[in-house]
Amino acid sequence: MSATFQFLLNGDPADDKLLAAMGPLEVEENADLPGAIQLTIPVDNDGNGDLTYVNDPRFQPFSNLAVVVTPGGQSSECIFDGYVLTNKLHLQKGTTGSTLQVWGQDASWLMNLEENAKEWVDVTDADVANSIFGNYGITPSDDNTSDDSPSHTEDTHTLMQRASDIQFLRLLARRNGKLCRVACTDTPGQRTGYFAKPNVDGDPVVTLELNDPTAWTVDALDFEWDVSRPTEVQAAQALFNDSDEDGVSVDLTDSGLDLLDDQDLATFSGQTMTVMLTAPVDSADELTLRAESVLREAGWFVRCSGQADVARLNAVLRVGSVVQINGAGSLNSGNYFVWSVRHTIDRQSHKMNFVLVRNAMGSAPSGAGGVLGGLP
Repeated sequence: MSATFQFLLNGDPADDKLLAAMGPLEVEENADLPGAIQLTIPVDNDGNGDLTYVNDPRFQPFSNLAVVVTPGGQSSECIFDGYVLTNKLHLQKGTTGSTLQVWGQDASWLMNLEENAKEWVDVTDADVANSIFGNYGITPSDDNTSDDSPSHTEDTHTLMQRASDIQFLRLLARRNGKLCRVACTDTPGQRTGYFAKPNVDGDPVVTLELNDPTAWTVDALDFEWDVSRPTEVQAAQALFNDSDEDGVSVDLTDSGLDLLDDQDLATFSGQTMTVMLTAPVDSADELTLRAESVLREAGWFVRCSGQADVARLNAVLRVGSVVQINGAGSLNSGNYFVWSVRHTIDRQSHKMNFVLVRNAMGSAPSGAGGVLGGLP
């Protein structure tokens, strides 16, 4: 089924003249990087001694750009809502072949305009995130308070910020094993702030069919795995508010995320890899959270990349959702977490180059031995 898109500039739809002139829109969503947009427009002499589009108010600094996509018969999806940050003008003699390249970033850039020095007291990390999101009119996700940190109190360690708001939140997110980003769902201007652990528990939103002769939805998929990652974290730390010289210690093999299939990293590789962690914490719970964050990041040891056509798939892949792959064999078929999507959109087609990850492999084929058989 066909899909349509709408390109909005400062809230107004792009006119047919601009849509016909410009090259494909490129939009990228990413789980741990800001969303971005890029487009290229031919430049010509406007007949009055100036150049077309170069002084256009729609492409001036911090002009708002948004892209909304609607697959056939489906709900609209706002895949980008952000601001113009960079223009690159290429001029050739006589203006033939001259172009203007416009690049922008999602609304999280507004949280990067000022570096702050601030002490946060008697709050958890999620409290901080939700407060900061609220300062920018961004609605905090309901999932932000799940797996929250302990409160940072004055009698232990308060939380010191010496960075821009988005830099600070991304730092907190990484040490909590969470993902931090700003995105919209269907309506530009209505933004959600995510400071949450990856949600891998939901049902797949779409199925990528590789080998069905009549219902295939992707032409090719590339898979890779990397087992050179830690499977166990040993952590120890003396506590500021406890005189016990042994402090607290954690020996952890579980990241706190459900597995997307049967074989986790240690099971699949047949070998464990242990790392040691020392971090300034105030409790065993906080140390456990830090150790889990190491294992969560390491646990995405399986990666799949490919391309899908929105019209063929009749769906828009969104970062943070779960999809299913069929037709890739017992090890590689199954559920995956959408990590990034790069959209290439013009008036004829909408292609999505995607990266999927997961923290497990499928069941070993019947009668197979261990993958590595265990190392001495």
